[in-house]
Amino acid sequence: MAPLLTAVTDRVHFAQTDLVNWTVVAGDAGVILIDAGYPGDRTDVIGSLSGLGFGAADVRAILLTHAHIDHFGTAIWFAENHGTPVYCHADEVGHAKREYLEQASPLQVAAHAWQPKWLKWSVTIIGRGALTHAGIPTALPLTEDIAAQLPGAPKSIPTPGHTGGHCSYLVDGVLVSGDALVTGHPVSSRRGPQLLPSVFNHDEAACRRSLSALALLDTEVMLPGHGPVWRGPIRAAVDQAQA
Repeated sequence: MAPLLTAVTDRVHFAQTDLVNWTVVAGDAGVILIDAGYPGDRTDVIGSLSGLGFGAADVRAILLTHAHIDHFGTAIWFAENHGTPVYCHADEVGHAKREYLEQASPLQVAAHAWQPKWLKWSVTIIGRGALTHAGIPTALPLTEDIAAQLPGAPKSIPTPGHTGGHCSYLVDGVLVSGDALVTGHPVSSRRGPQLLPSVFNHDEAACRRSLSALALLDTEVMLPGHGPVWRGPIRAAVDQAQA
């Protein structure tokens, strides 16, 4: 399905799809993307920009919550074809460059293929470019000085666990949580705040510690990497996920 684009604040816009989400933050001199979908989501990502009156050349930077292919796929194209700067937490840069890989292997996913939801999801994401092995050689760590110059001046919230350098962001009073805390996933039977299935997480114990860090934030809107917007105290979302 085409992305559902929701204006969360005057400058923060949430693009929700059936597989993965991304966030567009608009400023006076361009936009930033936080995450960028699968490689096959390029048309939808560009469509979410054009819906706000911007084009690919207006993307000042792409911020990654983490370097899984469903979150940085289109960023590969932006970096190669537009020279778009791509930033992430310092501990995730090597992952984005594909110096190593921290994600569920095809064999681990295949072990669940007897379940119809997993089989359908697996076939769908392969069509979106999930087996792409390309990295982003130009990926850089996001510093406070760089962030201060970007639309929305996003603040990094380290949330390791799902990957070693996973990072959430606060922008315009909104939490962009990536995969540290989601509200659904195509293979999950649950709805509402939750961790992703353990097979997807690099360090489950660290995921739970990061939830505790998120619970301390004073914000009542969360934009997850998968699932719909969460509105309400983040502490309540964390409590649901921990339950």
